[in-house]
Amino acid sequence: MGPHAARRPAASGIADPYAAALGTGRGPLFLHCADGRLLPLDVERWCSVPDAADRSVLRRCKGAVLDVGCGPGRMAAGLLRRGHRALGIDIHPGAVRHTRAAGGRALRRSVFGRLPGEGGWHTALLLDGSIGIGGDPAALLVRLAEVVAPHGLLLAEATGEDDDERMAVRMCDGHGRCGAPFPWARLGLRALAAVAAETPWSLEETWQQGSRAFAALRREG
Repeated sequence: MGPHAARRPAASGIADPYAAALGTGRGPLFLHCADGRLLPLDVERWCSVPDAADRSVLRRCKGAVLDVGCGPGRMAAGLLRRGHRALGIDIHPGAVRHTRAAGGRALRRSVFGRLPGEGGWHTALLLDGSIGIGGDPAALLVRLAEVVAPHGLLLAEATGEDDDERMAVRMCDGHGRCGAPFPWARLGLRALAAVAAETPWSLEETWQQGSRAFAALRREG
């Protein structure tokens, strides 16, 4: 997915709202913010085949691709079908199982832990909110600069144009049953470009497809 950050067992009522949603391929599923906002998560899209916006990302992928926070694996599987060497990583075991069932390759790993092929991936993906992993986008981009090859590509999905938030959230279902809090972030294109400017990445391109917005970043050196 998207929310690949530190998902822990639920605080009450359900073992894991995210696992339950992946099991059915349907929501509702939300990120519950400390200020009371409920941010909807598009489980049905995650569990489907790549749509037009996804395909706009797939067309830009080069060489070996690492899908960070791969969720149920539609992109990892789509990359393999296009002939890429591709690997999804996610800390959630259910996401890894779904990715493999969809025909993709996946490992249960954190992006901040040791990864196969470090320094040799030609493209990395941060889609479906995965720019928020760990709640510190600058630290995440610095880490990915270690993972991607020199002059490699990072394709990241942004949120609303003016979003720039660091917060704690909980994963909740439609019945108010929630997991434990974890750190998260939301960045629009403007904020993503500003964060990237302080890291080893330079902004190369932005584009929109339907309601979704993306940026292509190039690793310097």
